[in-house]
Amino acid sequence: MRTISFTEATLEAMREEMRRDATVFLMGEDIAKQGGIFGQFKGLPQEFGLDRVRDTPISEAALVGAGVGAALTGCRPVVDMHFADFITCAMDELVNQAAKLRYMFGEQCIVPMTLRAPDGITKSAGSQHSQALEGWFVHTPGLEVVVPADAEDAKGLLKAAIRSDNPTLYFEHKALFPQKGPVPDDDDFVVPIGKAKTMRDGSDVAIVTYGITVGRAIEAAALLEADGIDATVINLRTVWPLDYGAIADAVARTHRVVVAHEAVRVGGVGAEIAAFIGEKCFDELDAPVVRLGAAHVPVPFAPVLQEAMYPRAPMIADAARRLVRKQL
Repeated sequence: MRTISFTEATLEAMREEMRRDATVFLMGEDIAKQGGIFGQFKGLPQEFGLDRVRDTPISEAALVGAGVGAALTGCRPVVDMHFADFITCAMDELVNQAAKLRYMFGEQCIVPMTLRAPDGITKSAGSQHSQALEGWFVHTPGLEVVVPADAEDAKGLLKAAIRSDNPTLYFEHKALFPQKGPVPDDDDFVVPIGKAKTMRDGSDVAIVTYGITVGRAIEAAALLEADGIDATVINLRTVWPLDYGAIADAVARTHRVVVAHEAVRVGGVGAEIAAFIGEKCFDELDAPVVRLGAAHVPVPFAPVLQEAMYPRAPMIADAARRLVRKQL
């Protein structure tokens, strides 16, 4: 294991997969010229050339459409969206084309395209550069959706996404890029799509989450431990397909569940998880499932409003504490 940053982990994943498979190439806006706005593509143009690290015009529809076409003809394109919010400019290409073609052509084609989408709330980025949109794409059949929580996830999930024969959205929170963590020193290290990871094992309450909220959940678990409450923390890693088995096991061990994410609470991934638990694990519950997510408003620019709108560690700990103490 080595300690490297989230950015370095994604860069390693890209380099290793491009060396491993000549059909893997990268395209996006200013990625060759700038090396990515988070440094996540630095050095790749020099090693692989401008045919495999391509700067594109500022047209997300053209960019994703080209990725779909390249995937259909035998390549494994990695398409960088700059910001996840800009996927909205390419919804037809992604939702009506990439997601459906394998089904519409009776498995006679595959669309092995990876869409890299930096997302999430950072200080005063405004409503159009701060969204967490994974719930939209979980709702779309034909897409895989992965959300790394740390450097290990970043490398392993990106490699898995590139190797997948399905179109895969890779949501990488902007605030995670500089954070460091241990990553296996293994060129073939992959995190399986659809498999959750237990970050902490406890008996009183389960906190089920993903992405940047995993770190906040671990902080919340430490706060709860000071109160004598033992929390399990589940890092989903993949939000579609969900690891329903890991969720059910956590319910059976703890009998109380908090689901938390930075995305808007209404219609979010947490709603799907809560519905699954209510339908399949009801007899294991000692209390209702609690869902935490962002307020149903556009992300504000003002820092004080921004910090108040999404679940942070104290809010997660408070929800779990009230759940255990039956103070809902």
